[in-house]
Amino acid sequence: MLNFAIETARDAGQLLLEKFGRITAVTKKGDINLVTEADLASEELIIERIRSHFPKHGILAEESGSSGDVNADAEWKWIIDPLDGTTNYAHGYPCFAVTLALEHCGEVIVGVTFDPTRNEMFAAEKGCGATLNGKSIRVSSTENLSDSLIVTGFPYDFKRKDDFASHLTAFLLNSRGVRRDGSAAIDMAYVACGRFDGFWEEGLNPWDMAAGKLLIEEAGGWITNYDGSAFSIYRPPILASNGRIHKEMSALLA
Repeated sequence: MLNFAIETARDAGQLLLEKFGRITAVTKKGDINLVTEADLASEELIIERIRSHFPKHGILAEESGSSGDVNADAEWKWIIDPLDGTTNYAHGYPCFAVTLALEHCGEVIVGVTFDPTRNEMFAAEKGCGATLNGKSIRVSSTENLSDSLIVTGFPYDFKRKDDFASHLTAFLLNSRGVRRDGSAAIDMAYVACGRFDGFWEEGLNPWDMAAGKLLIEEAGGWITNYDGSAFSIYRPPILASNGRIHKEMSALLA
């Protein structure tokens, strides 16, 4: 299953690279939520590949929702984002990824995030650890929030979220720095490999988080809700960290 996910993500990523900088059709799903022809082509490739190899598996995909002959509540379910970071992609900003996860009976057991511009394949299998291009990765060893580099994303409706600005200000004042790159999948992969020490965001969807959740957990990190309670990819918000700074982050989000 993991090798299938890696190969599929790599092929979809190559398709995105071939179209990068050549997009002619961009449409809106909301005020600022975009979809391009590349999103659709990548998703079509992934879905066709899954249907060919695993015809009884369910599919939950960003652009088409529940797909296939089996619904999204199937015992085996693929959760896919064919292009995470569409706005970046549409503007020629090279920070985007393909991300796939396989859920079995409600538990994510395989997850991959592929960044084609850097040729970086983040992969994880439940109980087997996490890797970057085949080499084992671990979360950072940073002990204090004040020494940490944190990453976040802006929800599409952030202007209507009264606590968003206060959270952002709190982390700017209490960390070494805050980044916002526009791809939750890459943000979470970077927490898993120690480039970032922590991540928080609200308003995400299951396909944004499924693979990243497994990557971070298998790399030794923690994931919870803002208040430290149990997290589900179907119930954001998300707080992820190396574990060492988790309580400090949670305190700022309370």
